[in-house]
Amino acid sequence: MRKFLYVVVFISGLVSLAVEFAASRLLGNYFGTSNLVWASIIGLILIYLTAGYFIGGAWADRSPSYETLFKILVWASLAVGMIPLASRPILRLASQAFDKLQLGVLFGSFTVVMVLFIIPVTLIGTASPFAIRLAITDTKQAGRISGRIYAISTLGSFIGTFLPVLLLIPVIGTYKTFLVLASLLMVTTLIGLFLVGGYKKLVKFLWMPLVIIILFIWGVPGTDKNTSGLLYETESSYNYIQVVEENGYRLLRLNEGQGVHSIYHPDVINFNGPWEQVLSAPFFNKAPINPEAIRDIAIVGLAAGTTAREASAVFPNVMIDGIEIDPKIVEVGRDYFDMNEPNLNVIIQDGRWAMQNSGKLYDIISVDAYRPPYIPWHMTTKEFFQTLKDHLKEEGVIVVNIGRGPDDRRLINALYSTIHAVFPMVYITDLSDSFNTILYATKNETTVGNFLDNYIQLRQNPNTPSFLLEVMAATYAGLKETPDTGVVFTDDLAPIEGITNSMILNFIFSRQVEALGE
Repeated sequence: MRKFLYVVVFISGLVSLAVEFAASRLLGNYFGTSNLVWASIIGLILIYLTAGYFIGGAWADRSPSYETLFKILVWASLAVGMIPLASRPILRLASQAFDKLQLGVLFGSFTVVMVLFIIPVTLIGTASPFAIRLAITDTKQAGRISGRIYAISTLGSFIGTFLPVLLLIPVIGTYKTFLVLASLLMVTTLIGLFLVGGYKKLVKFLWMPLVIIILFIWGVPGTDKNTSGLLYETESSYNYIQVVEENGYRLLRLNEGQGVHSIYHPDVINFNGPWEQVLSAPFFNKAPINPEAIRDIAIVGLAAGTTAREASAVFPNVMIDGIEIDPKIVEVGRDYFDMNEPNLNVIIQDGRWAMQNSGKLYDIISVDAYRPPYIPWHMTTKEFFQTLKDHLKEEGVIVVNIGRGPDDRRLINALYSTIHAVFPMVYITDLSDSFNTILYATKNETTVGNFLDNYIQLRQNPNTPSFLLEVMAATYAGLKETPDTGVVFTDDLAPIEGITNSMILNFIFSRQVEALGE
């Protein structure tokens, strides 16, 4: 029986970590994936496991039997399977509160959902101390057996970190991932009950797998979110993805859905957003700059291809390398956003790795891979921007799209200082009616006068698309003075989380949130 006990310990360790990662996706769909959310999940899961260790040790001393352990874990498995059913209405309420910025409902929903994990995780936490109590029959072997059980549990946890992320969630989704994990633990413990007590011990628990089977067959009805105009939703290894239609415009929304990452309308090319601002980049160089001379663009953070579509309309000879880490987003872009330009070469890789290993030089490199709180720190450092500079042509320019707080420019100042440590000239423009700021950095010494000269010459050319002139006018209107000096991010020290966390909290507790929610 001891060998089967080790199997139970392994499965318990696997499920405990897999539930934690599945919890991050479950909550990330509604509350985002900032390190604040991650810290809450990890911290509370650890507390629940700690409680399980204490309870399991005491329970094992009071009732040291295999039957007791298996009964505890079969109830834990049922609790895991019920999480998606119990959480969906709560999380739908949270998503509506997030859209309207009703903070009381939002934090209340988050708290309630985390409470849902108390029972399953605490019960699973009883497995290791209970197993140690059962396995030790000779105190001289206590250390060896304890070490073996903790090693087996940890090995299971190791498998559990990869199983949901790489296999289950991308293939079957978050909700069915919980059901698979519940089934795995339930089947194992039901086998254990049969081994120790036969059918008499097993029969009273056979209704539990029927509940899981019903949930598998009929599922949890409806979509994950009650989003108006929802056309499509799916999950990938990286994101919860929505395609929403509003007034004929298709929007790509990710995770908690507060940002629009791509937009599409078959008859519209200028959406007055950050995507178009990439088109202004080459014109910070000395005039005249001919749009036909722009031949190579890299877009780090392709999403569903809005910028690629607009660049193709303005630069007739351009070839575009679109770098996107999430292959599912690329698929959505092709299916729903007409991202099928023949001059677009899609590269599915991490942005920094892709640029480091690119053998090309570009006229423009656009970085649109982050906005608070989702800022990959490795694409904010001096070393990263040096890599971009090394991959620019002589008159190359980089463009960086940055989210900011309404009155908080610390992130802008820090990125300006970091980029300026590599590039001789950096320009800042704020987009009206948004929380977006665009940074342009030129490889050569340039001036705002160069931009005006190019605008005048392009305006005099009847072949210049009016769309391009509109974008350049918006760029010039939003130009800002040189900002205060900020911290320079490096690969060794990039305290991006401290800035973004502070920005988020300041925004949440400001009166501006209340005004937006009215």
